Amino acid sequence: MLFDPNSFEGAHLDPESRRLLRATIDWFEERGKRRLIADDQSRVWYAEFLEFAAREKLFATFLTPAAEADGHPDKRWDATRNAALSEILGFYGLQYWYTWQVTVLGLGPIWMSDNAAAKKRAAELLDRGAVFAFGLSEREHGADVYSTDMVLTPTGDGGFVANGGKYYIGNGNVAGMVSVFGRRADVDGPDGYVFFAVDSAHPNYKLVKNVVDSQMFVSEFRLEDYPVAAEDVLHTGADAFSAALNTVNVGKFNLCTASIGISEHAFYEAITHAHNRVLYGKKVTEFPHVRQNFVDAYARLIAMKLFADRSVDYFRTASPEDRRYLLFNPVTKMKVTSEGEQVIDLLWDVIAAKGFEKDTYFSMAGRDIGALPKLEGTVHVNLALVLKFMPAYLFQPVEYADVPTVHEPKDDDFFWHQGPARGLGSIRFHDWEAAYRAFAHVPNVARFHQQAQGLRTLLTTAAPDAEQQKDLDFLLTLGQLFTLVVYGQLVLEQAGPAAVDADVVDQVFDVLVRDFSAWAVALHGKASSTGAQQEWALGAVRKPVVDRARFERVWEQVAGLSGAYEMRP
Repeated sequence: MLFDPNSFEGAHLDPESRRLLRATIDWFEERGKRRLIADDQSRVWYAEFLEFAAREKLFATFLTPAAEADGHPDKRWDATRNAALSEILGFYGLQYWYTWQVTVLGLGPIWMSDNAAAKKRAAELLDRGAVFAFGLSEREHGADVYSTDMVLTPTGDGGFVANGGKYYIGNGNVAGMVSVFGRRADVDGPDGYVFFAVDSAHPNYKLVKNVVDSQMFVSEFRLEDYPVAAEDVLHTGADAFSAALNTVNVGKFNLCTASIGISEHAFYEAITHAHNRVLYGKKVTEFPHVRQNFVDAYARLIAMKLFADRSVDYFRTASPEDRRYLLFNPVTKMKVTSEGEQVIDLLWDVIAAKGFEKDTYFSMAGRDIGALPKLEGTVHVNLALVLKFMPAYLFQPVEYADVPTVHEPKDDDFFWHQGPARGLGSIRFHDWEAAYRAFAHVPNVARFHQQAQGLRTLLTTAAPDAEQQKDLDFLLTLGQLFTLVVYGQLVLEQAGPAAVDADVVDQVFDVLVRDFSAWAVALHGKASSTGAQQEWALGAVRKPVVDRARFERVWEQVAGLSGAYEMRP
């Protein structure tokens, strides 16, 4: 199931999408590993990659909605192929993924707007190879949109002058358009919010610096009496606030696929190294703890891919009547990216010092994998969001038509019409237990299902009291337990269509059983946990169903990846 540049065909995609993804892979492979690493170490601005993307019209094809494509048959916003590109770019390096990611974010407020002139300009710029930027966060306030110091003062002719700074803005050095969030000087409260488009080449746009030491340009910029004409305004009032959150909804999904790509490349490098290394007269991979690390890392990586793939289906079938994606999306962001960190840590514990060597991809992976849980809202921010859905998910299932696998080359127009960013408590879900019942014959799925049912028991017999509901430390641990239930559901929903064999599914849930037990113990240890909650927590601890033959069969799959891929020198 791992992405392999040698054999990638993208058979589920249309011919032009396959061609562009294959061209992207070949561009990286022809440059080779030494060049990839040398550019990273020398912090070389990735102009050549942007030239390649412009020449192939890669971003223009993948990121122009059909409505703005002027009839071009291959231009559309298609979450399936976007996820594939995001994974490929992550596979070769976070920096290449990053310029794509912030272009996605920068385009969000534009495509969501009713400003036809701005959308036409954005489509033309994309076609010429431009990248975009998302001017939301600020040095003093982070992504706290309530506290923006970007101030627009009316000029009396329908326009404004903008003054203020933005911080941590990717592509801010070269973006053809920067979508900037601010507030009017003459209007208090939410009605004063404004999203507007600026040009990074304008003389009143002052580029201050790159705030990171890497190939990426993560800018600080200031607007000094920047003229904002009426045709530059994208959103005002509450719509501007919703555009900020809805854009992050679209963009945050890409973090999970980047984490998957990084983990896959690191996995190939780690297993090839360890399986061909002899210590104390044995292959490194003959040691039981090494095999356990690799099998756990593999199981976690497969689960990451299954959950992410299934999440795409919910996003692509979403509508005002079905907003289940608003739960699955933050789970992809906080859970899948956190799992990527665990995969790298498990591999690093095996390869040890090798992971620091400057001629390895792994040294890049080890440095970069931790960035993804911290972008587009921290794990804690997304966990707090996930908790809003817990009562409806666990206790109030409703009937929905089955969500199919969605690989059709269609435009995902709903992304730009998500509506107001509120009403999360009213969202309902289908019966989460159905997926678990379908795999009841798999021993560790059945065992995890028991643990998941126990969470519902906790919330009916020893629910958090009024004080605990204010204790975010306690609630975040509860959120981790709930997230595991959601995670397991979508893993199982995808395991069937992906034809994952029962051994691998069982091994994945071997891991999830242990994870649930660990978070239950963590809940037991919280300062505010009650006696009843502590009793529940210890009762929720389970040992996975042990099957040495199954473990060895999965290990053989892992061992078969040794030498399967190595980037060209």
